[in-house]
Amino acid sequence: MMTTKEKTNKHRKTAVIVGVLMLVAYSVIGSGNPEAKVLGMLLEAISGFAVIAIAVLMFPILKPYNKKASFWYVFLRIIEGGLLVITGILFLSNNTSLLEIYDGIHAMHGYVFGIAALIFNYLLYQSKLIPRWLSVFGVIATSLLIIVNLLEVTGIVSELMILKFPIFLNEIVLAIWLIAKGFNPSEIASESI
Repeated sequence: MMTTKEKTNKHRKTAVIVGVLMLVAYSVIGSGNPEAKVLGMLLEAISGFAVIAIAVLMFPILKPYNKKASFWYVFLRIIEGGLLVITGILFLSNNTSLLEIYDGIHAMHGYVFGIAALIFNYLLYQSKLIPRWLSVFGVIATSLLIIVNLLEVTGIVSELMILKFPIFLNEIVLAIWLIAKGFNPSEIASESI
């Protein structure tokens, strides 16, 4: 059986890896340059694999707090990561039909990401592994993203990047927090009791 100190050290390493992977997952931003198709494909695929790795690493940490929600979080992140890999491959295509599929899958990705992010932030709030203000900010930012995506799809509004910025900010702040501070050691210690 692992001691509390060993568990804290293991979770600290996991937090740093997850934070780095979150930053890597955002490397996909700006990959839509049609002149750099191979780079775009690679960035999308790397982002997809990073998203899956984050979920796999977080599952054993989040599972004690809510097994069912943790399972759904991993399941949705695997779908999200798979969609990113598929869009990366489709991005290489010059075929108009395949590029339309790319756009559709990318739109679907936004909803899968949003639902998974809501579950993730709920689990972080429930577990107290990070400051609650950060997980509440995540829930609010994710909710804004889902609302703006629905408004855009229904044609009520055109793209509202300002309402998409909070989730980007939340994910970057969370990644930096995990790298710099890790998980709350008192919650990790209480998890083993």
